[in-house]
Amino acid sequence: MTTTRNTQRSETPDTSTINHPQGRLYAIEGIDGVGKSSQIERLAADLRSKNRRVQTTRDPGGTPVGLKLRELLLDSKLTIHRRTEAMLFMASRCEMVESSIIPWLEAGDDVITDRFLLSNVVYQSLASDGSPGPIQPESLWEVGNWSIGHLKVHQTFLLDLPAEVAMQRVGQDRDRMESRGVGYLEAVRQQFLEQAQNSASHVTVLDASLSIDEVTEQMLASLVD
Repeated sequence: MTTTRNTQRSETPDTSTINHPQGRLYAIEGIDGVGKSSQIERLAADLRSKNRRVQTTRDPGGTPVGLKLRELLLDSKLTIHRRTEAMLFMASRCEMVESSIIPWLEAGDDVITDRFLLSNVVYQSLASDGSPGPIQPESLWEVGNWSIGHLKVHQTFLLDLPAEVAMQRVGQDRDRMESRGVGYLEAVRQQFLEQAQNSASHVTVLDASLSIDEVTEQMLASLVD
């Protein structure tokens, strides 16, 4: 099932909000194993067919600094305090926004990112067993939006899939997050569904249990101008 939500924030707008009418920022979200990489490629191809210039990136990563932080964050042998983990993700994203995403948008390019602030909020607001963590989602949204200069995502696509199916797709080669087990990832999935409405003005939830072609068809049909 595809669900599109056009969310409006009720609070007073932040006058520092960055708007880039020429370039649009798209985020592809979801737990590992849902097929984000395939849909990023297909979205990019569709936008390019419409004579749009398109850049793709991933979060964490996307810059030399981000790649170093990504290695640290996904190292399955490390134990990292939750607040430290959250701030490392935000530091990587801040660097990517300032050095890559904003210049691309200002040049008129569309940008597609594999994960963005929504993932940070979801993963860091849960404990390692999937229960509510010590950091509230509201705090993560507040700090996270500050760290990216209140940059707005034009549209978020959330690929939704039961954790058990996603884990089967991932297989045995699991990073530090995936190694926490299917119960944890199902809690992550539910948190994605709950928090997605805060990630962008336009949020589309896609059924990732369908074929790659069917998911792509749903995604492209739900693109917002």
